[in-house]
Amino acid sequence: MERHDLIVVGAGPSGLSAAIEAAKCGLDVVVFDECARPGGQLFKQIHKFFGSKEHKAKIRGFRIGEELLKEASDAGVQVVLNATVLGLYQEKEVLVRIGDEIRHVKGDAILVATGASENTLAFPGWTLPGVIGAGAAQTMMNLHGVKPGERVLMLGSGNVGLVVSFQLLQAGCEVVALVDAAPRIGGYGVHAAKVARCGVPFYLSHTIVRAEGTDHVTGVVIGEVDKSWQIIPGTEKHFDVDTICVAVGLSPMSQLLTMAGCDMADDPKKGGYVPVCDETGATSVPGIFVSGDVSGIEEASSAMIEGRIAGIAAAKYLGYVEQAAEENEVHALETSLDALRQGMFAPKNRGKDLRETEEGCPISQNLLRKGYLSDEEVFAYPGVRKIAGVHPVIECTQNIPCNPCQDACPKGCITIGENITSLPVVNPDAQCIGCGMCVASCSGQAIFLVDEDAGADTATVTLPYEFLPLPKAGDKGQALSRSGAPLCEAEVAGVRSAPAFDHTNLLTIRVPKAYAMRARFFQPMEGGCAEWANQWTVPETSAPSFRGPMTIC
Repeated sequence: MERHDLIVVGAGPSGLSAAIEAAKCGLDVVVFDECARPGGQLFKQIHKFFGSKEHKAKIRGFRIGEELLKEASDAGVQVVLNATVLGLYQEKEVLVRIGDEIRHVKGDAILVATGASENTLAFPGWTLPGVIGAGAAQTMMNLHGVKPGERVLMLGSGNVGLVVSFQLLQAGCEVVALVDAAPRIGGYGVHAAKVARCGVPFYLSHTIVRAEGTDHVTGVVIGEVDKSWQIIPGTEKHFDVDTICVAVGLSPMSQLLTMAGCDMADDPKKGGYVPVCDETGATSVPGIFVSGDVSGIEEASSAMIEGRIAGIAAAKYLGYVEQAAEENEVHALETSLDALRQGMFAPKNRGKDLRETEEGCPISQNLLRKGYLSDEEVFAYPGVRKIAGVHPVIECTQNIPCNPCQDACPKGCITIGENITSLPVVNPDAQCIGCGMCVASCSGQAIFLVDEDAGADTATVTLPYEFLPLPKAGDKGQALSRSGAPLCEAEVAGVRSAPAFDHTNLLTIRVPKAYAMRARFFQPMEGGCAEWANQWTVPETSAPSFRGPMTIC
């Protein structure tokens, strides 16, 4: 029988991180994954991560995946793909199918990092072709370069629904609406804001009444819900769509742990049925560990740290690490993990109706209900100031764990402090040089450079832009407001791209001075619509490949 010190089930961000740490400690590690590519969800994630440098902030997900694969290879980790683990037994033996072969593999320790599966929602017509999960849409777009549809309705306003909605726009789809039965947006406000300023309307307290069509989706009807989640008669709205994208949460894939006899618990705050484990990922069965979404739904950044902790704990269990060394390493990692679990979206704050930020700023109700800040609300935040000359305007209004903008500014114009969930503050005494590093570094695309007096009663606004082809200096179009509504005529004053920006281009538009603090997106003239094409050249075996161009008007 094949035998290893540690068997890891799942080659996603958490499983790879665990395998790397265990291998560094000297363990013989094998990783089994049922997919044809390692890296899990990372290679679908073309957006930049939040957090700090140690959390791989402002690095795109698939880049992080590449880094993990290289680390795993360098550490001597064996990754076996197209390998489905069918059984996990208390004697720490797994039954794995590789191709047409069934193998019994024994481990001295087992680490399960199987992640989570997408939830779905049953409604009349939900089985029609054209109703897909958000993860499926990401797979089609970001791995295979295929548009999921032309006109899409997104159901779900959590981070997955918001991020995938923006990626649908980048892929050339028209997102006709973003719908959620909850009364407020569930994901980060900065994610919602970048979708809203592209003109996507939000329908909160709404759900799908039915999908229309015979052999495929041709339309969808939504309706408003009351406090008992019942559809209010007469509130129905119809949209012509060919795709309904569902992003209504995730459920831990914990079946193997139930099979192994681990103590389990139904914990809604963790996403469902999860193993009972301690802070190192150790379950009730000695030698079986867990990490990542299988033990509770969180962001990929948290999953990677959990994996590292569990990998070290497994090494200590097998006697490869002294207790003192293990405690020191785990403590440092737990401190880093704790930083990600603070702020408005911390597990302890789930379900709370927070009204103020940690600094005492009012939380924008317009943002929570419509996806964008109102013109009156924006000045309540410390990142928004009127300053002579070019200066950053930071429309980051929620306490989320992220601080790359502070590190990016070479002149100290932006401060956050030691607590990475604090709101960014613009220092009016620092001299902004207009380098744009803060704009490019912001994972939420919430920073703009504004010069409110650019001459001839005009202003310039530099905004993040991730659509192709890029407009050129002199191109004319419309400036759009935070809500995506046409605001005024705009002319492109310049476009900057640089390797340090990592494909977040800086688009500077010239607008009438009165609109300097309101213009937040640029729409080229009709007939000159933006396109999304392949921005990254990456190995076919490990990262997304765009087969563009695809258009967005």
